[in-house]
Amino acid sequence: QVQLVESGGGLVQAGGSLRLSCAASGRTFSTFSSYAMGWFRQAPGKEREFVAAVSRSGGTTIYADSVKGRFTISRDNAKNTVYLQMNSLKPEDTAVYYCASSRVLTMKGEQYVYWGQGTQVTVSS
Repeated sequence: QVQLVESGGGLVQAGGSLRLSCAASGRTFSTFSSYAMGWFRQAPGKEREFVAAVSRSGGTTIYADSVKGRFTISRDNAKNTVYLQMNSLKPEDTAVYYCASSRVLTMKGEQYVYWGQGTQVTVSS
């Protein structure tokens, strides 16, 4: 299996920034660059929602409307790492953020095969 480990979460004031990282490792059957990567989040009492995704090469990105223009997803295949730069954070961004891998670039959580453990992001007003 592929293992995904998120880091970089924390507490930040509204208007501030955070950068999340997700490091991938696992079986030699596949490589990091074989997967599209995505970020999802889940707030207390709410369902998991799509945030952003990036294609295998990093050349194509997609975003949820709620974060478009504020968040940027990127990847460094040489480091087996995907990033989520979050700027202009709002209290409604507060959630546990998860990274996940998919064989295709998609917004649908059910198409993601491997998931990380999540990292907490809290934005104070």
